[in-house]
Amino acid sequence: ILYSNKVMSDKEQKQLRSLYPPIKAYNQGFLQVDDTHSIFYQELGNKDGKPVLVVHGGPGGGCSDYYAQFFDPAAYRIVMFDQRGAGQSTPTACLKDNTTWHLVSDMENIRQVLGIDKWVLFGGSWGSTLSLAYAQTHPSRVLALVLRGIFTLRRCELDWFYQQGASFCFPDAWEQYVAPIPEPERHSLMHSYHRRLTGDSEEEMIKCARAWSVWEMSTSRLYVDPSYIARAAEDDKFAVAFARIECHYFVNAGFFKEDGQLIKNAHLLEGIPGVIVHGRYDMVCPLKTGWELHKNWKGSQLKIVADAGHSAKEDGIIDELVKATDLFR
Repeated sequence: ILYSNKVMSDKEQKQLRSLYPPIKAYNQGFLQVDDTHSIFYQELGNKDGKPVLVVHGGPGGGCSDYYAQFFDPAAYRIVMFDQRGAGQSTPTACLKDNTTWHLVSDMENIRQVLGIDKWVLFGGSWGSTLSLAYAQTHPSRVLALVLRGIFTLRRCELDWFYQQGASFCFPDAWEQYVAPIPEPERHSLMHSYHRRLTGDSEEEMIKCARAWSVWEMSTSRLYVDPSYIARAAEDDKFAVAFARIECHYFVNAGFFKEDGQLIKNAHLLEGIPGVIVHGRYDMVCPLKTGWELHKNWKGSQLKIVADAGHSAKEDGIIDELVKATDLFR
């Protein structure tokens, strides 16, 4: 376990690893995975390099161009895809046949279509959830895991962020989050949101999607980033997909067979090397889950970043993630 506890000097700050330069895709397309869903994917970097699959968060968040910058483009064949209903995949915000296990199947389809034997998985937050689900289902196809801000969708994790817990640290943002829900319905906020996000009123859906998404963006960094909040408040397409799909997964307990399944089955990862990067002050996905995964996964390394929260864009998180991808290249 690596603890990064001291305040860094200006010189040490300058020595932090930063993102690789932006690159453009050399291949992209859509994969029709069933009668409803078409999955957008792209390939970047070195077509003959080590394959790595980028697994985005949310669920419903979609990929951002900068995700490819965590990898040495000369060493990696970088595959990115938008999960069902997210990003450029169609139909947008669709919940039909949209479960963890449909997404695991989609990942396998992409691997086979692209002719990849084994690959590294890279994911944070929900991306860590889905990466773990895939790796425990198809361990022989995984070379390594680089995970950030571990989230395993246990009831205690969901209650912490969406019912009571993080609310103690962000009472100002929490007040805005609960505002669309009448007092008598606040005993189960996820279910109250779910009814509105899947209801017939488009106006109410958008209102709730904004509030749900702004809550997460308001709490994801040690220092609040106004641009994060602005995207959730102003980009309705993003907010609706993000909130609808997240809430759909969460009220269904991630479609897992039992609570805590991913940590209970961590023994299935034995033999797969991995790096877990976690911000000490992660309020979205507290460090307790990353700690418990590490303790149950032989061969994993845990890197705790002292001055970071949940976001992949924080300097200390970037530093550890880039070091980890360099380690496996």
